Amino acid sequence: MENKDAAHLLAALGQPHRLAVFRALVVAGPDGLTPGVLAEQLGLPPATLSFHLKALTHAGLVDATRDGRHLVYRADFTRMNALLAFLTASCCAGQPCELSTAATLSCSC
Repeated sequence: MENKDAAHLLAALGQPHRLAVFRALVVAGPDGLTPGVLAEQLGLPPATLSFHLKALTHAGLVDATRDGRHLVYRADFTRMNALLAFLTASCCAGQPCELSTAATLSCSC
């Protein structure tokens, strides 16, 4: 991952509502959530939620699939893990620290 890619992902997460949406999708795991459930959980109006889901999807942090009449949004764990690995690649300049490797942060969803 390049600096510009990481900056793009961090910018997408740098808004409180988008961060809350992404975190809710991470908690939901591979099953994902429908916009209706997300809106209810987060107390966001549908238009606001749609705007933030579009931004997260455009950044590649979230994807959507159709399940019958519903869209189901899921966090892209591969992309999330790549960002975490990028951010922690040179953790503590090679010195021992609490997080020994980026792999300890990895989600296997």
